[in-house]
Amino acid sequence: MSPTNKTRAPSVRQLRVGEEIRHCLAEVLARGELHDPALQSVSITVSEVRVSPDLRNATAFVMPLGGTEADTAIEALNRASAFLRNRIGKALRLRFLPNLGFRRDPSFDAATRIDEILRSPDVVRDLDGKPRDGTED
Repeated sequence: MSPTNKTRAPSVRQLRVGEEIRHCLAEVLARGELHDPALQSVSITVSEVRVSPDLRNATAFVMPLGGTEADTAIEALNRASAFLRNRIGKALRLRFLPNLGFRRDPSFDAATRIDEILRSPDVVRDLDGKPRDGTED
């Protein structure tokens, strides 16, 4: 694979299929159709589904509400991927049903890191517009 293929933006079809899969996964999870004990009391957010260019593989980025027990929930979702794939197959009409994989969504961690930076004393002082040396402009 050439370097330009790695940076190519997803096609409209990839984005559309990914969004449809995301909606199906969210519905199945909201209805509580999974009976894995690791998922019984966990509310899971499906933030994005990325589909490979050939539409054969899909990666769902998820995060449990509150961010607790994320690794356990992701393991349980990966165990249930065949069941979830079956549910998606019933809801969507695709020539090939993609294999599903689940990963922790890193955007929540990035948002938390940005929030911490914005709340740091140096940034708060700069946003207030007060000069560092204590003199007024």
